[in-house]
Amino acid sequence: MDPGHRSVCRVCGDRLEYGTVPGRATCYFCGESHETETICRQGHFVCDRCRRAPAEEIISSYCRTTTETDPIAIARTLMNTPQVKMHGPEHHFLVPAVLLAAYYNVTGTPDLKMKKIEQARSRAELIKDGFCGSHGDCGAAVGTGIFVSLATGATPLSREEWRLSNLVTAKSLEAIAMHGGPRCCKRNAFLAILAAVDFVREHFGIEIPVRKPVTCGFSALNEECLTRDCLFYE
Repeated sequence: MDPGHRSVCRVCGDRLEYGTVPGRATCYFCGESHETETICRQGHFVCDRCRRAPAEEIISSYCRTTTETDPIAIARTLMNTPQVKMHGPEHHFLVPAVLLAAYYNVTGTPDLKMKKIEQARSRAELIKDGFCGSHGDCGAAVGTGIFVSLATGATPLSREEWRLSNLVTAKSLEAIAMHGGPRCCKRNAFLAILAAVDFVREHFGIEIPVRKPVTCGFSALNEECLTRDCLFYE
């Protein structure tokens, strides 16, 4: 069922249950407590503000509050929300946001997430829609550069941090390019995230867990899906 429907949970797709006596529940995305009569059968609750929030806001809220360490799992939760479309520039922010969330959760410094994620949002807004076709540089790959830049504190005058930020973008872009077109924001986001996870392991010595295998599940929504030619095809 469509997770955007009012009778279906936006987190897991299970049916919502409507009570008659209000109780308090914590929103799955923003972490705030609200009074509600509606909760899903698995115990998930999404507040009205998060239901109405634009894609960038729901990405920011969830990445700031989640304790999840698998960036693919974080990405899939967000991709299942109605705000994150099949294709769109919101993926340019989604990639660095989920990587920052996972990175700071793994390193035990989640208090650093809020500022870094908001910086990533500001930077990602500069990447235009259709960037992959018009500029030859997928926004998901640029997102990994944003992630490493923020994680290392890189500036245009940095030496090693500058090198690492550019190198991770190159690695991500190569992974995306080698799988060919046409565009698929889900495929490119998964490829970029996985490339960044490998990069962090190799260059930082930090293991960000990914519960493999990674499968897509969005094929029916993509008219240009490569189906069996895509390594994430379910």
